[in-house]
Amino acid sequence: MPAEQIDAFMEYMTGVRGVSANTAEAYAHDAVQFVDFLGQLWGEEQAWALGEVDYPTIRRYLAHLNRMEYARSTINRKLAALRALFRFLVDEGKIEQNPAAAAPTPKQAHKLPEVLYEYELEQLLTAPDTNKPAGQRDRVILELLYASGMRVSELAALDIDDLNMDQRQIRVIGKGDRERIVFFGRPAASAVIHYRNHGRQVLLRKRADAETESALLLNPSGTRLSVRSIQNIVRKYVIQTAASANISPHSLRHSFATHLLDRGADLRSIQELLGHNNLGTTQIYTHVTTQRIKEAYHKAHPLAKHGGPDSPCHDT
Repeated sequence: MPAEQIDAFMEYMTGVRGVSANTAEAYAHDAVQFVDFLGQLWGEEQAWALGEVDYPTIRRYLAHLNRMEYARSTINRKLAALRALFRFLVDEGKIEQNPAAAAPTPKQAHKLPEVLYEYELEQLLTAPDTNKPAGQRDRVILELLYASGMRVSELAALDIDDLNMDQRQIRVIGKGDRERIVFFGRPAASAVIHYRNHGRQVLLRKRADAETESALLLNPSGTRLSVRSIQNIVRKYVIQTAASANISPHSLRHSFATHLLDRGADLRSIQELLGHNNLGTTQIYTHVTTQRIKEAYHKAHPLAKHGGPDSPCHDT
């Protein structure tokens, strides 16, 4: 494929497949990398002989990427680029079949989400200075993220009227505009009421049209707090309380689900509260709980520490 065909491939990706220009450029880069591999395999003169590529060649290339220690997510993207490239060639009538279509996608390594222990959460939730308006708002952010399991984007989008304080529940619009109800307890309710009656009113003072503002969470200008700002606020308190460096706002959602499961909630209920379409997505928290149990076992059980029944600490 000469250079002009790469341009045609990018135009196909943006115009026919509807991907972004950045994605098309990344796929084109992956296509050129594959051609470089063919040049090493067959010689430079045959590097662009894409019509000669078969399924074993694709598998050989994937094995090469694996030996180069590319991350599985990167290999998956490069395979997707090859599928798109050969689909383009099929559509153009250059080849008859897509040799990359049947190549299996490498399984992603499942990384367990970071979860805070309950004592860590207590330290985090009480970190904001609630004598200040911003501290009152920040306490609401932390309380609601953990109490309800909401996503940060869902929290940022909340309006005052979305909260039913009598029932202690919130109407949330999640991914795909799906509506669900989440709940919160007395500590979060107390934080919301205090902020709504005091801190929020202070933050609204710079607004001449304060009565028209519907957002629950406000910035110093009295307008809706952004997702990025909420993320930065959470990170600030994570650093302040010396929690794990890997803890993010999403970790409060993970902690919410894991702690519910630890205390006996069923997966279906947790799925509904999190707004997951697929129960399989929620099942990751069973692995988190199992890992926590294993950690507790290895810390506490004498045989786990010392290795077997011949250990001096083994009871007879």
